[in-house]
Amino acid sequence: MALDVSKFPTWTCFTVDMKSFYSSVECVLRGIDPLEAYLAVVGDLSRPGSVVLAASPKMKKIHGIRTGSRHYEIPRAPHIHIVEARMGTYLEYSMHVPRILNRFVPLENIFVYSVDEAICVLDHSLFGDKWATVRAIQTAIKMELGLPSAIGLGDNYLQSKLALDLLSKKDEAAGYIAGVSYADFGEKLWGFPVKEIWGIGRRIEKRLNRMGIYTLGDLANTSIERLKRQFGNAIGSQLYYHAWGVDLTNPYHKPELNREALAQKGYSSGITLYSNYETEDVFTVMLEQAEEAARRMRAVKMAASTISLSIGYSDDDGGGGFSRSRTIATPTNITLKIYEVLKQLFKENHTGRLVRHVHVGLTKLSDDETYQLDLFEDNTKERELGYVMDKIRNKYGTTAVVRARSLTAGGTVLPRRGFIGGHKA
Repeated sequence: MALDVSKFPTWTCFTVDMKSFYSSVECVLRGIDPLEAYLAVVGDLSRPGSVVLAASPKMKKIHGIRTGSRHYEIPRAPHIHIVEARMGTYLEYSMHVPRILNRFVPLENIFVYSVDEAICVLDHSLFGDKWATVRAIQTAIKMELGLPSAIGLGDNYLQSKLALDLLSKKDEAAGYIAGVSYADFGEKLWGFPVKEIWGIGRRIEKRLNRMGIYTLGDLANTSIERLKRQFGNAIGSQLYYHAWGVDLTNPYHKPELNREALAQKGYSSGITLYSNYETEDVFTVMLEQAEEAARRMRAVKMAASTISLSIGYSDDDGGGGFSRSRTIATPTNITLKIYEVLKQLFKENHTGRLVRHVHVGLTKLSDDETYQLDLFEDNTKERELGYVMDKIRNKYGTTAVVRARSLTAGGTVLPRRGFIGGHKA
């Protein structure tokens, strides 16, 4: 049964994406065409296993090298450029894009979605209709930054994002600009596999496939009641309405910090290690990750009751791993308290194998301003110390104060100073 979409609100939205952003910046800095160059950006040139963070369109098309490939997989040839990531440089370029967008749309209508992507609402324009406006934006980005971009248009955030991901990024003939609307949403997008749809991950894809749902059209023609039974009311409804192009997100609503909602979430920190770690060095990494997760939590004055540890073993030692959590009686944001729980979880579950990944999670949050006093232990000084250390780090840098354990062989804080997003600045 067809859904009557005429009752749903419409806005003129567009999503702009810098094509192969990191690699395009590197091409511009070398004076070569980003769309014609053969260039790959890797995290660390000294490591054969380092991940490819971005690859130019020609590298993807001709050599099959894309984000997630490995350094050693890149062919060695005179026409191929292999460069190391410079995150600080990419952030500088990224900051210029909203400034260009702001010449065409009000600042409050720009939602920066990621370092290379933004979603905007076009109320009215001095530059012609919506198509003329987005072409002018694309031209301005190219002329001023040298970067190629793709733009998707739609009647809401979701439609513009799907138009970008499924149509405009691949449509060279149309100048990497495409759009959908309620009127032609099904005609243009229902043939795409559900795995290509924004917001549908591998788990949900597999469950949909088991239900006989393989395309967006299949999803649209599945009853909402069946989807709710399988996925619950919230996700089931979202899947159904998204399949019809419906997104009720109000682009003009700017939500304030909701501490109750925040308390339902959590904070985490994790790292994939450069080499295999044994037990004593793993303790150092756990402390560092606890420190980082606790710092983020203290920044919003929250404390956690549930502490989680995930350990990934090296493929050289059989792979696998474990994830365990423990809920404590009194919420805390004291790093050493969190660390003690992590050590207990590790000792109880570790099989003695070599470790390659450590992840710490802090959930079931509550307001630190109303924390409960422990009848047998006064933690006031330890609690205040955490906030003092945070202030020093915020002012002088993350390595202004480090724990002695981070100075040992297993420490990762000092070797990674100056990194942005886990990669060299």
